[in-house]
Amino acid sequence: MCGISGIYCFKEQADKYTHQLVDSVTALRSRGPDDSGFFIDKNTGLGHTRLSIIDTSSAGKQPFSDKSGRYHIVFNGEFYNYQEYRNELESDGIVFSSLSDTEVLLYLLIKHGTKAINKINGCFAFAFYDSLENTCIIARDRMGINPLTYYLDDNKIIFASELKGILAFKINRQINTTSLKTYFQLNYLPNGQSILNNVHKLEPGSYLITNQNGIKKEYYYKIPVFDSQAAVPNYEDAKKTLYNLIDSAVSRRLIADVPLGSFLSGGIDSSIITALAAQHTNKLNTFSIGFSDNKYFDETNYAELVAKRYSTNHTVFKVTNDDLLQELNYVLDYIDEPFADSSALAVNLLSKLTKQKATVALSGDGADELFSGYNKHSAHFSVQHAGVKEKIAAVMNPLWKIMPKSRNSKQANMARQLNRFANGFNLSPSERYWYWASIGSDKYTENLLKISVSQDDFIAQKQAVLKSDIDFTEINNVLYTDMHLVLQGDMLTKVDLMSMANSLEVRTPFLDHTVVDFVSNLPAAYKINSTTKKKILKDTFSHLLPQELIDRPKHGFEVPLLDWFKNDLWQLIDNDLLKESFIEEQGIFNYHEIKKLKSKLFSNNPEDSPAKIWALIVFQNWWKKYFKD
Repeated sequence: MCGISGIYCFKEQADKYTHQLVDSVTALRSRGPDDSGFFIDKNTGLGHTRLSIIDTSSAGKQPFSDKSGRYHIVFNGEFYNYQEYRNELESDGIVFSSLSDTEVLLYLLIKHGTKAINKINGCFAFAFYDSLENTCIIARDRMGINPLTYYLDDNKIIFASELKGILAFKINRQINTTSLKTYFQLNYLPNGQSILNNVHKLEPGSYLITNQNGIKKEYYYKIPVFDSQAAVPNYEDAKKTLYNLIDSAVSRRLIADVPLGSFLSGGIDSSIITALAAQHTNKLNTFSIGFSDNKYFDETNYAELVAKRYSTNHTVFKVTNDDLLQELNYVLDYIDEPFADSSALAVNLLSKLTKQKATVALSGDGADELFSGYNKHSAHFSVQHAGVKEKIAAVMNPLWKIMPKSRNSKQANMARQLNRFANGFNLSPSERYWYWASIGSDKYTENLLKISVSQDDFIAQKQAVLKSDIDFTEINNVLYTDMHLVLQGDMLTKVDLMSMANSLEVRTPFLDHTVVDFVSNLPAAYKINSTTKKKILKDTFSHLLPQELIDRPKHGFEVPLLDWFKNDLWQLIDNDLLKESFIEEQGIFNYHEIKKLKSKLFSNNPEDSPAKIWALIVFQNWWKKYFKD
């Protein structure tokens, strides 16, 4: 992938912003350290920083212009099926000057206009400028794999792959207080929302048509909502179709002119991707990260079973908590908008180490949201099919409330999960969904924030996620909402940020739109029941995997926040970022609530205080970098 940046002025010439455009591309340099380029014409400026993947020669340099000099493009991403359209365009008489997918996309857009976007199978964000019509089309891929952020005022639109590319234009920075409240509930921002006023994230599956009259947004794709009235393939036929779709998606993503590999965590999803990829390429490179200090979350032995079975060129990176801690400042500095999924620290380290041996890596992202892989999906299912066991768990909530709760041990984590299950049991389906997706409650954020937040605006933002026509008693609708909220706002953001911070491209076969379209229309019974999550995925691919992987508990990238905060990072918390005098001077938070969180860290019942304090640390570091004089 690469980084793109640009500006379209409604009332003035773009050359006024030449220096800012250069600074913008420089800010995105880690996304594309191989080359950079600029184009300015009339009221439009385009910038690009390149990570060479397909056609690594200078012929693939961007911005790319057609031979007439009328059309220009900056492209971040991959156009996996570009070869078939290259053949079509060559039949039309086009003579290509490079082997890049960018040039194919340019001529496809010249030929078909915005209808070309639907022809792309891939992940992308691009800007296509027609100098004769003085029109710029800005587009983003169907799933939101590649980011695109834009700033809009009466005079101009500025866009970039990351917010830091927009901040280089010296825009007016004003915190969106509604988004701030959402951030402290979720620990990230839903796709479309930004921490700054007048800044937006282009929604997946949409594009902007920009001209002298302003901008117009159009949608070319939306993730399907499950239709209970539609015809459903029988289970065995569905398995066959699913296998072929995912296998084809993996095959498409093996195109590269640079070293390529696959993340192999030891879980089901990455193991399936690795098993399929190994059948399409010789001696696949695979990469695992193991945690020497925490054997419970070290899955490298399972990864090695898969690597051995498929004779991959496997590399295990053994890291310690100190290794993660040493990357802390780099990660905090790279984050240009508050984002508090602490597993980003582990993803950063995995990306950094993988980059030593590869430039492209396949991953299993998207499978949990598509096939119901999270514990909360089992919880939603249990509420909808509640029996005696579930009702007892809800009634016993007074006991769960007084038990020590944290993520730091198996017993304390079980108490935490039971308390959350019981708290959500009697909520409405939509409120239950939001509660189980959140770290902080309404009461918590109201106590935390000193600044005023419009409750009407907050409810409107929340309802943009919890659409009124969505029935959350249907598990498929829970998954549909996760695809938009959790996947796009958290998981894809995390992977893009941390991989691009290390100039590594990550490709996600499960998010091929042909796979998403098919799986979204399968009944929930194919995906989850009282004993099994991701049922059809396991049943389809179990023959490719070691039996030990199939029914083992799901683990994630856990980071030892509680131990850090009580030891190595306590001075950062108590004497710097969350120091009382700083909090009072800043005027954003009520210190009393922060003091309670600090105390909880050292109690026998820390609950989710480490995650909440991490969200505060991330925000405070961001605020000091971008707001403190």
